[in-house]
Amino acid sequence: MTAIAPSSQAEGLAIQGRRACAERALYRHASLATTLRRWRWLLLSALLTLPAQAQSGETTWRAATEYPATAMPGEGLATFARLLAERSPVRVVPRYDAPDGLRSATIPAAVQSGRLEVGDAFAGSLAGLDPVFQLSSLPFVATTQDQARRLYVAARPAYERAFAARGQRLLYATPWPATGIWSRNPLPDAAALHALSIRTYDATSTQVMNAAGLVATELSFADAMPRLRDGSVRAVLSSGDGGAGRRLWEVTRHFLAIGYAMPLSFTTVSDTAYAALDESGRISVDAAAAETEGLQWQALAQRTARNYATMRQNGVAIAEPTPEVAAALARAGAGVVATWRAQAGPAATVLDAYRR
Repeated sequence: MTAIAPSSQAEGLAIQGRRACAERALYRHASLATTLRRWRWLLLSALLTLPAQAQSGETTWRAATEYPATAMPGEGLATFARLLAERSPVRVVPRYDAPDGLRSATIPAAVQSGRLEVGDAFAGSLAGLDPVFQLSSLPFVATTQDQARRLYVAARPAYERAFAARGQRLLYATPWPATGIWSRNPLPDAAALHALSIRTYDATSTQVMNAAGLVATELSFADAMPRLRDGSVRAVLSSGDGGAGRRLWEVTRHFLAIGYAMPLSFTTVSDTAYAALDESGRISVDAAAAETEGLQWQALAQRTARNYATMRQNGVAIAEPTPEVAAALARAGAGVVATWRAQAGPAATVLDAYRR
């Protein structure tokens, strides 16, 4: 066996040492790369699951309504989004026509749970949360724009308290044009109302129509259209505003302008989303909401006339109720209002203050 010279042994050890160091360095590099990849993946996952905060620094709020984009609540959401974007880095992304099955009755819960940051809901559908939400759709109580605005001003503090109890802040209200009856056939007398199947939009209107002799079913607007088309519902209580009207006149060619009510829809934001903004952001939200509400009420003045003109252009016959029909509806409405007042608790004081 040939002996290895001491110098050769030293060189061999040195080579082995350098190889070991290199292997350790490679191992540390690989471990670091793996760790970096893991953290990069976790960061990306976190960003994807937190839609309220965009990477650009903009805050994104998800918003929804069950109504079409061209109905007044839909236009209100678009207006609020535009005005807020002009003032702040908050971006509101509206969705329309009951996205993901969200109806007015379920939208406040979606806001409270964090599924949405902003929601728009028809007031009458919220009666199960608090009787005060039925105020604006009480029959023949506020049938002009001035009356509807006065009732809203009187009730706004109560609305704010009801939403605050559910973790949200009232941004603004959207008024609807006066409600009427859309039907397949004319309704010239009380006999024409008898047993007519009609879609109603809240518990109060259901009680009124039933008391007047119709067969009423409370349905969201989104759920009403399939029933109207298949004939299981033959009339609809609605203003038929904007895109809602375009759908209604495909099936119902008569509109009875009974002046039932000028109900409201409410747009709210979750307290959590609102509180996450800095002071400047919150001021911007409040300012955009106030301006949106003013524009919504301002638009109402010409909205009915424009809707009626469009309806006539599309073959809808618009009629005033005969005295017989008006009297039958008024009797039914008076009884329902009296029942509501007796059961509404503190909400009844708002109605009393409005009527004084």
